[in-house]
Amino acid sequence: MNKNDLPIAIIGAGPVGLSAAAHVLDRGMTPIIFEAGEAAGANLYQWGHIRMFSPWRFNIDKKAGALLERAGWIAPPSDAYPTGHELLTQYLQPLAELEPIKSRLHTKSRVIAVSRAAHDVMKNRDRATAPILLRVRGPAGEHDVLTRAVIDASGTYTTPNWMGAHGIPALGEEEFKAQIAYGIPNVLGDAQQRYANRRVLVIGGGHSAFNALQDLVKLKSSAPRTQVYWAVRSATLDRIFGGGENDQLEERGKLGLVIRQLMEERRIEVFTNVNVDRVSASNEGLLVHTGATTLPAVDEIVVATGFRPDLRLMAELRLELDPATESPVRLAPMIDPNVHSCGTVRPHGAAELAHPDEGVFVVGMKSYGRAPTFLMLTGYEQVRSVVAWIAGDREAAERVELVLPETGVCSTQFDRTSVQKSCCN
Repeated sequence: MNKNDLPIAIIGAGPVGLSAAAHVLDRGMTPIIFEAGEAAGANLYQWGHIRMFSPWRFNIDKKAGALLERAGWIAPPSDAYPTGHELLTQYLQPLAELEPIKSRLHTKSRVIAVSRAAHDVMKNRDRATAPILLRVRGPAGEHDVLTRAVIDASGTYTTPNWMGAHGIPALGEEEFKAQIAYGIPNVLGDAQQRYANRRVLVIGGGHSAFNALQDLVKLKSSAPRTQVYWAVRSATLDRIFGGGENDQLEERGKLGLVIRQLMEERRIEVFTNVNVDRVSASNEGLLVHTGATTLPAVDEIVVATGFRPDLRLMAELRLELDPATESPVRLAPMIDPNVHSCGTVRPHGAAELAHPDEGVFVVGMKSYGRAPTFLMLTGYEQVRSVVAWIAGDREAAERVELVLPETGVCSTQFDRTSVQKSCCN
């Protein structure tokens, strides 16, 4: 069997995964798409109530959009800002229903392992020529699929970071999980009863935390006994609020300004320097401990501390990962918040995402590992380059076809050891 006659496997049928499928089809190759959920974009259902920071023109992949338009689809207004639900219903679902994609999309099919056919991670001989094998668990049980290459676009949404500051669960975090939610619960929708007139602590310093805080304050207008607390690990909030009016994604900048105003109006009570090590119960409610300090008792906790990749399914592949970010080593210096000096990550593709096992790529949010602030446009550029590389078009794979909007804030800008400067020019 000629390995090049095999399909290209795509794990995950979210926006980046289906974008990869559109690029594979455009190159005259065959995709096979595996989605663990019941339908394409299953994870979008979890955050469908959230309005995105980027307008429609930043959320539609060019090849996918062209495929849709040939079928009579009309794109939404380019400057409108979709919710997750609108992204799903107006773009992703129509894309998944197109025959070239629908016929190759396998839902309720979870990839549980990826390896080289007849090769464990230790075996060298003929490794590069061996097909890539996927073990898939679907409605009919488990089966193996041989593929030419694999593009993992499964994301990180199902593997949130823990509340605990050590990278592992805080003591008591799993014991009291019934009162802890991860991500951005729909507090103005199906979760309203859970949070109305309750004392709620939001933990996290990113835009997910901002969305949760904003919705909780809105909830307070109809449920006035709702109390909103906010805990962050940093000692200062300056960098957390983002670029404000300097952010080229206008809605993202606005959100930071809104949260700053709500805090100044004392509608949110803020705690800084919070490194959670323990959660306990008391007669007053749940207590969150950070060293010798204990925060006020609460009824519910929302953990919005980001996500991490689940790399277990690729344990038998030879991956080259940065030990801190868990992203590809050549990508890590561009996105690591410990060293990355500016809000803009330059576009990148196959060269930065490649691993020692040829034909293996992790793309989309999962490619960033534990690093934050991923933009959909970045994923689309990744798959354009990756698919070009798989097709043998090295010139296209190495070409940059994307300019990303800046955040207007730099990580060095608030470093006490450095001179304040603007690095996003």
